[in-house]
Amino acid sequence: MNRATIERIVEEILREQSPAPGRTGGTCTGDGACTDGLCVVHNAEGVRNIVSCGAERVSAGRGVALAGRIEPDLARLIDHTLLRPEATSGEIEQLCAEALQYSFASVCVNPTWVPLCARLCRGSSVRVCTVIGFPLGATSSASKASESEQALRDGARELDMVINIGLLKSGEYAAVQADIAAVVRAARRAGALTKVIIETALLEDDEKIKACVLASRAGADFVKTSTGFSKGGATAGDVALMRRVVGSAMGVKASGGVRSREDALAMVRSGADRIGASASVKIVSASGGTAGGGMP
Repeated sequence: MNRATIERIVEEILREQSPAPGRTGGTCTGDGACTDGLCVVHNAEGVRNIVSCGAERVSAGRGVALAGRIEPDLARLIDHTLLRPEATSGEIEQLCAEALQYSFASVCVNPTWVPLCARLCRGSSVRVCTVIGFPLGATSSASKASESEQALRDGARELDMVINIGLLKSGEYAAVQADIAAVVRAARRAGALTKVIIETALLEDDEKIKACVLASRAGADFVKTSTGFSKGGATAGDVALMRRVVGSAMGVKASGGVRSREDALAMVRSGADRIGASASVKIVSASGGTAGGGMP
């Protein structure tokens, strides 16, 4: 797709698009309680608002699965996520146990934990997702393809890859599309899905549109808002914009949270809400013990 075609698509969509709400970040504390009621456990309506805007998946961290407080229809939309660099094998095992118990769509982990997750989730409906070129997206296409191939050999069935943001902002569209396509080719050979993280917090609306167009042209299965490691996450406005660009041909994954109750309520009133994509709540067991922490 040439530059003129991309610019025409951008112009058409921006003419139809209302300004997206502002971005904000994380919600829950790790003490077994939610400070603002806006994580995926305490804000089911917020999740539904994000989904109604077009998201097919949302991200959430360990500890969201408080018994009886997360609905099965929402659980099936969640990629249960732990990407902290200091995460231990015990925490990864807990992540998988929660995903199996509550039938989350997948567990999303760093590549080093893929073999463990593949073993623990074998024979279940829970897929193993990992991240590629994470979190900056600035590695070479060859490196991303090699990382993908290793992860797929280890048992991953979904790859969340980060675009090369600098190349996108430089207008190097062919290079960005080729970068995505290298991961897509590896995934398709293994029958796996590719989700393209465009890192919306770092992009202007016209750049978000361009990123989605390029992901679609490269054959990816999903576009995803954020890594969770930048300065903001998903907004309903971003999800709606991404859905407008990709139509029904691709999935849209919302990742990211809110900073305050006031921010979220303002967005709800305007018809644009968001979820706590890094929701991280300690689970209080029946015996009174706790299990710890989530991702940042």
